[in-house]
Amino acid sequence: MKNALALKAPHAVSHLRAERLARSAKPFLARGGIKGERCPGCRLVPSHCLCGVRPELATQSGMCLLMADIEPLKPSNTGWLIADVVPDTFAFGWTRTEVDPALMALLADPQWQTFVVFPGEFVTPDRVVQAVQPLPAGQRPLFILLDATWPEARKMFRKSPYLNALPVLSLNPEQVSRYQLRRSKRDDHFCTSEVAAMCLELAGEAHAAETLQAYLDVYTHHYLQAKHQLPPQWDGPAHACLQSLKQA
Repeated sequence: MKNALALKAPHAVSHLRAERLARSAKPFLARGGIKGERCPGCRLVPSHCLCGVRPELATQSGMCLLMADIEPLKPSNTGWLIADVVPDTFAFGWTRTEVDPALMALLADPQWQTFVVFPGEFVTPDRVVQAVQPLPAGQRPLFILLDATWPEARKMFRKSPYLNALPVLSLNPEQVSRYQLRRSKRDDHFCTSEVAAMCLELAGEAHAAETLQAYLDVYTHHYLQAKHQLPPQWDGPAHACLQSLKQA
């Protein structure tokens, strides 16, 4: 089961990671693993590979990840998990001076109603929305997520003029973040995968939202078990929750 999906076609974040590695002047060495060895399908050490439990869903919503320079290289990056779960996930590296033409084409595609997901306090009230539905017939929601540290995300938001005309979806979650791999000092800061799950919930895709959150919990469990040199608990609560959602 461990490598059942390892040969599945690379998704957008995987492609972006490969492009970023190709531009690197020196190899990127993630910590952990035997001689840095990691599974290309899930970025975990081979003994903790979870490719065999990767969910397969069909979603109406799309996700567009604008990723800070080094984010695609980090094993702890959760944008990768979004691309695993949401078929229509797009990923672009962000720079201040250049914009990928493919990103501009995506933003102009009439099938999408695009939302920039960002706190509403940073824009004028007329741009802020807190709901996704209903949409015009034939349109699907596309959520732009700034995949970066909070200081980087604020810079990206300020210095991306092509986002200025788009509505800003401001989330007001009641829960606190469960993400454990990189911690913010604030409980109202969420990892990218958690934000995507909230967006799916707002779009009326509750099952996909729950599945993505459960998949994050499984990934977190495997990551931390590997970090502490402990075996993954394949029959533990994280896997049980994900399995029940896959069977629903």
